[in-house]
Amino acid sequence: MKKLSFAVFASFSFLLASCNCEKVYNASDFGIVPGTGEDMTEEIAKAIETIKTERAGKPAVLLFEGGEYDFYPDSANVREYYISNHDQDNPKRVAVVLEGVKNLTLKGKDKGMDARHAEFMMNGRMLPIAMVGCENCKLDFIAVDTRVPQITQVEVLENDAENGYITYRIAPYVNYRIDNGRLIVYGSNWEINPGWGIAFDGTTKHIIYTTSDIWVGTQSVEEVSPRVIRAPWRDARLLPGTVIAMRSYARPTPGIFVSECKNTVLKHTRVYYAEGMGLLAQMSENITLDGFKVLLGDDRYFTTQADATHFSGCKGKIESLNGLYEGMMDDAINVHGTYLRVVQRLDDNTLVGRYMHGQAYGFYWGGAGDSVQFVRSDVMEITEGNRVVEITPYDKEQLAGCKEFRIKFEKPLPADIANGKYGIENLEWTPEVLFSGNTIRNNRARGALFSTPKSTVVENNLFDHTSGTAILLCGDCNGWFETGACRDVVIRNNRFVNALTSMFQFTNGIISIYPEIPDLASQTKYFHGGNGKGVVIENNTFETFDAPIVYAKSLDGLVFRNNRIIQNNDFKPFHWNRYRFLLEKVVGVTIENNEFDGGFDKDKDVMIRN
Repeated sequence: MKKLSFAVFASFSFLLASCNCEKVYNASDFGIVPGTGEDMTEEIAKAIETIKTERAGKPAVLLFEGGEYDFYPDSANVREYYISNHDQDNPKRVAVVLEGVKNLTLKGKDKGMDARHAEFMMNGRMLPIAMVGCENCKLDFIAVDTRVPQITQVEVLENDAENGYITYRIAPYVNYRIDNGRLIVYGSNWEINPGWGIAFDGTTKHIIYTTSDIWVGTQSVEEVSPRVIRAPWRDARLLPGTVIAMRSYARPTPGIFVSECKNTVLKHTRVYYAEGMGLLAQMSENITLDGFKVLLGDDRYFTTQADATHFSGCKGKIESLNGLYEGMMDDAINVHGTYLRVVQRLDDNTLVGRYMHGQAYGFYWGGAGDSVQFVRSDVMEITEGNRVVEITPYDKEQLAGCKEFRIKFEKPLPADIANGKYGIENLEWTPEVLFSGNTIRNNRARGALFSTPKSTVVENNLFDHTSGTAILLCGDCNGWFETGACRDVVIRNNRFVNALTSMFQFTNGIISIYPEIPDLASQTKYFHGGNGKGVVIENNTFETFDAPIVYAKSLDGLVFRNNRIIQNNDFKPFHWNRYRFLLEKVVGVTIENNEFDGGFDKDKDVMIRN
């Protein structure tokens, strides 16, 4: 009996020693405590390094008490990061760095309904969280915010439209001064003279009807009392009570940066503010957002300077489930790759490809074995498939900061490949997408953008006053250089409420299928759809004050069925597009079993231009 007990004990001890059981580390044991106002950068860095050393990749949790943790730029981690769709103004100052980490969770203390996030508060222009080269890492009940955002919120007190003056009150959080009549807002390591803004209804927080981007009065101003400014500013739409988010177009850093990671999960994670995207993920595989929120902070009408979430050159599966995206200065989600333009032919199998957009270069684009295809940028037609044999930086010795790649291919290249009209799309780095159960509301520009050939499902979402188009399928090898064609898209069981209250780029319908094609007349193929699939829009509810429902260009396969269109009088119709369906070079169209307030007349409501 004793021998058996000893054997069982020895076996149990061996299992404990060899298992990958998750170990919990309390942040407070490293001196990381909330509410002190002290800088936590060094303490968190030490905690992460300790866990990396002790666990050697085995599962671990760094557990934070709920509350606010402060970070300051002077003691931040300094990194050279080239971040897609952001300003490439290196170096970046980073609060929390996870590099080459495996199986680590940063977690706020979850107490069920009483759960409180660990809130990482930036005190200056900083990148709050960077996850680079990580695997199986997770954020749970973590939030990021900035004590003094670079967006300046003001409230209109008086609009003297006759004399061309507006008087407004500056929000309490804003630091400001007036230099030679210019309103300067500033933080510890930045200052801005805002030039543009977005106007919100002070009660509903909807963007004011037909305002889009507005010029703001920050020149030749005078302070008439503390925080009250009188400015030359003629805009009769800005009634007293209107709240305006004044801003520049700078986007130095996202709230959370994910690069070259695998199996990343952001659960119950919040971004209250970021001077760029809320989340920017690039060249990463499998990302799950579960209850991810980009949401308004106390008394604020705005959240991020750009998109809530943005995925550039990712693969595997991207899931956004049960999220909230509100008050952004751009879209809720954008999924795309990046076209390189062919700028030089070195030999029959080798070329030079260049990143073209000023906010997208300097990071990994692809590797040996990747399947690619070429596209003619003038007509956006796919002309050739190939496979990469070798890819190396061409204009620099290292990858970081490079704009050009030397790429050798398996098969010979087209003879005219370097005529300035060809782009290269990497098909290896294209993801499947599930966007489900999310709420998108009161944001600028558009709701959701998808540009991937893999299966994309958009279901059970609420698109509430997205200002511009609610859903956009794009593709552009001429301006933004964001790939690519959508082959299999299902949009179902969503509710759309009063989209298209303002005009922005690509906003031709509530759902806009709008690739950028400079020479559509010469196009002989179709950009989106094909392969018997295309775009299916079914079982949705559209509540709208205006006419356009779907705009599509260069699409093979469109199904619009079992949808309900409810007409309201919330705003005066103004859109130039008076057709329910405006289709340019579209084939394989099915419109059936839909219910339209006021009826449906195919001859009047559908325009097909082929």
